[in-house]
Amino acid sequence: MRNLHVKTLALLLIVAGISLCWYKVTRLGLPLLPTEKAEVWTVEARIEFKARRDAPVKLQFSIPRQPSGYTVVDENFVSSNYGLTTEDDGLNRFAQWAVRRAKGYQVLYYRIHLAQDPMAPVQPATIVVPEVHPPRFPELLHSAAAGLMEEVRSKSADSATFARELLLRLNAPMPNSNASLLKQDIQSPEEWTKRIVDLLAGANIAARMIQILLLKDGISHGSLTPWLEVYDGTQWLAFNPQTGEAGLPKDAVVWHIGDAPILDLSGGKNPKIEYSITERTQDRTLVAEQRARQMGSRLMEYSLFSLPVATQNVYRVLLMVPIGAFLIVFLRNVIGIKTFGTFMPILIALAFRETELLWGLVLFCLLVALGLLIRFYLEYLKLLLVPRLAAVLIIVIILMALVSLVSHKLGFDRGLSVALFPMVILAMTIERMSLVWEELGSSEALKQGFGSLLVAALGYLSMSSRCLEHLVFVFPELLLVILAMTLLLGRYTGYRLTELWRFRAAFRS
Repeated sequence: MRNLHVKTLALLLIVAGISLCWYKVTRLGLPLLPTEKAEVWTVEARIEFKARRDAPVKLQFSIPRQPSGYTVVDENFVSSNYGLTTEDDGLNRFAQWAVRRAKGYQVLYYRIHLAQDPMAPVQPATIVVPEVHPPRFPELLHSAAAGLMEEVRSKSADSATFARELLLRLNAPMPNSNASLLKQDIQSPEEWTKRIVDLLAGANIAARMIQILLLKDGISHGSLTPWLEVYDGTQWLAFNPQTGEAGLPKDAVVWHIGDAPILDLSGGKNPKIEYSITERTQDRTLVAEQRARQMGSRLMEYSLFSLPVATQNVYRVLLMVPIGAFLIVFLRNVIGIKTFGTFMPILIALAFRETELLWGLVLFCLLVALGLLIRFYLEYLKLLLVPRLAAVLIIVIILMALVSLVSHKLGFDRGLSVALFPMVILAMTIERMSLVWEELGSSEALKQGFGSLLVAALGYLSMSSRCLEHLVFVFPELLLVILAMTLLLGRYTGYRLTELWRFRAAFRS
């Protein structure tokens, strides 16, 4: 009955741990491997203008509103002596700078860091369908537009196909006379896109211009590109106004929606905007963490990422201790390796993380060997237990100091790391090893000593694994799985592997 209780508890722990981990991976996008990276684009908008003398300055600049397919990792506004506010009208976001007095040329910066992320939550935009007002073209353009619309209408079935057919005719290599006439007075891509919007309005189709930024690494003096969106009755469909191709380009960020100006300045003149773009890679964990915060995830709010960085670094080490503890349970209960105590190999393994494995083994053996020699001498003094332990502890500290001094004089700086060994554990190891030596002989004492070193070395290899460190820190609920496996091993009463070798003759018969 008790065995069933342990198995049921272990099953509940495993289900809880794996379920939380699965949720973080599938919903929050946290990576299982520490090597996973995300592309992060840094976009900087530089706004320059000349302020009017002793006049208040107000500037409104359109900024991205949670671009689809991207997570906003960070956002900065750089301006000296300016007041700053942000507004969101449900369609666009705006940064508003204001200052009472400004003189000469002024430079403001807006910087945003975007990570490519298909799982990024999209902030829902208000579906605003503008009223369609037929444009008032001059008589000649009106006749050309009416003729072109009649041709397109006969070869289209809905708003999307009408827009595509219109764009193909307008941008044809050899356009007909109507299309050529409609393109004659166009001076810029913005004017061309507005002309297409007016033509679609003449066919009673809602359309609008949007401004997109094409992300290309190394851009220093970039600008926004006008694009076309057509409303099909349920959603807005994007089209390239120059080619008629449907959809947005790859690595495109919608910066502004509508034909309103990107920049609205009062109290200044000669405004100029330049966009600079750079690309780099960043740990996907940080991107997923930012996305989870944008989603309002309570799970991430109470995760280890919410702790101060110094405390996070401490827990990156502490959370590896259960891995080492489970390793000891497995090696002792299933393999049958003998050690001095349960926690001594784990603490020594933690010290090996700083000293490195080879130097750690050498320094540990040296201290234990010297300590044993002095411990055997103390046995002749017939001291009581507590004073003897205190004496061993004092001797261990003296030995550690001597080893550090001698190694430093000899030029071996690694010897200085001997101070990282837990002195109390060293003292108890020396005491325990001397008792086993006296009671069970030198063979058993050396066997347990080398067993402890072997477990400590294996513990170091597992606890220094970057992959395991990433898993237990990002997904600490996996420790519930480790706990469940430890409980199951706690009920294991079968043969150890070393016992199978010991009784091999009996198995043969």
